[in-house]
Amino acid sequence: MRAAVLRGVEDVEVVERDVRRPGSREVLVEVGSVGVCGSDVHYYEHGRVGNFVVTEPLVLGHEASGTVAALGSEVTGHRVGQRVSIEPGVPDFTCAECRSGRYNLCSAVRFMATPPVDGAFCEYVTVHEGFAHPVPETISDDEAALLEPLSVGVWACRKAGVGPGDRVLVSGAGPIGLVTAQAALAFGATEVLASDVNPHRLRLACELGCGDVIDVGTTAVRDTGFEPTVLLECSGNPGATTEAIRTVARAGRVVLVGMGAEEIPLSLSHVQEREIAVAGTFRYANTWPTAIALVASGRVNVAGLVSARFSLDEVESALNYGRRDDKAVKAIVRPSMDVLG
Repeated sequence: MRAAVLRGVEDVEVVERDVRRPGSREVLVEVGSVGVCGSDVHYYEHGRVGNFVVTEPLVLGHEASGTVAALGSEVTGHRVGQRVSIEPGVPDFTCAECRSGRYNLCSAVRFMATPPVDGAFCEYVTVHEGFAHPVPETISDDEAALLEPLSVGVWACRKAGVGPGDRVLVSGAGPIGLVTAQAALAFGATEVLASDVNPHRLRLACELGCGDVIDVGTTAVRDTGFEPTVLLECSGNPGATTEAIRTVARAGRVVLVGMGAEEIPLSLSHVQEREIAVAGTFRYANTWPTAIALVASGRVNVAGLVSARFSLDEVESALNYGRRDDKAVKAIVRPSMDVLG
């Protein structure tokens, strides 16, 4: 098969590799679509994300979908030709976190496109049968791939306990913020306000059904009078996070989704006097059935995020897309297609 391999900082080469045979409980998937995530771009630009360092050639891409091409000897729940969305993190199934249902916190999880585990910018991948989720024909390959970022939004809404009557502020209208805002509405939030400094993304938030938006480059949330009961912080920007927390209502809930900042200034008196609950969130667990249902029913539009598509030979262009175009939202790589231009 062909695979786009990161060999070093800003160095991607398409090479020939053997197709790996599926293990006894694995399926072999012919990759249909792969979303480009910010972590892929960070590995490309810096060769590392936090403590994860690329020390040998690595295939990026973890937002993936495709079609089952072969079955392991003990697989019973899948069939060849079945279309699936891939959940990219396979835990060890045995640790205390896994046994408690919090498998996203498994310390031994093998997560695609995280060194040393290869990702899906290639023609075939193998995945444990329990993490290859069948999707209906009404969901496209692109949509099936984007169930991964939607799962981040679903998990954030669950952590925050979003429900009817909630006023939700989604800070940051990038891909994760856009799906998180839609998930909050689907979970029953009465009002959802999305904030960002990018006018194009704010317009897209409106098109995707977000009730209201605010350009925090010109207007502070606190000046709008909007007092959220829930803050879903998706920007990862320290200043934006600090300001957004100050707007949260008494007994409100804050879930930190965006990553990037190691530390933020936080007014403990504000948090304590208002009894605001602040929680972190890391990936997701048991979210795919909900994500599939939300897209299949039309409650969440992930297809609207796609702003460009690239072939496997254009992976490097896909990774550079965001810094070339200020209207970029979500790039998709389709490994089986010829050069798209």
